[in-house]
Amino acid sequence: MSATDTAWPTEIRLKSDKKTLVVSFDTGESHEYSAEYLRVCSPSAEVQGHSPEQKKSVPGKRAVAILKIEPVGNYAVRLHFDDLHATGLYTWAYFLELGRDRDRHWGGYLRELEAKGLSRDR
Repeated sequence: MSATDTAWPTEIRLKSDKKTLVVSFDTGESHEYSAEYLRVCSPSAEVQGHSPEQKKSVPGKRAVAILKIEPVGNYAVRLHFDDLHATGLYTWAYFLELGRDRDRHWGGYLRELEAKGLSRDR
């Protein structure tokens, strides 16, 4: 079993600006995620599609905020964003992946936007 299979969140805290989520784990790891990063990397089918070819680039989310964090069982949370997106389930393993591999995910997102002539701003 890997650390992502056994890591358990010890704290999930939304900063007062509603634009930064901090998730700490019992492994000692703690990661900060911008609302924009979480929104554009949403695990929802709307963003990820049902195959890699269907993945969508989501522009214009620099100013997005998180309105609500809703527990889903004991394995995930649903984030409600102020652009009304709320369909992705963020599992503990996915939070770890996004925190540990931020450069790959964020860099890929920025390259997608550039290649498509899109912007992080509205």
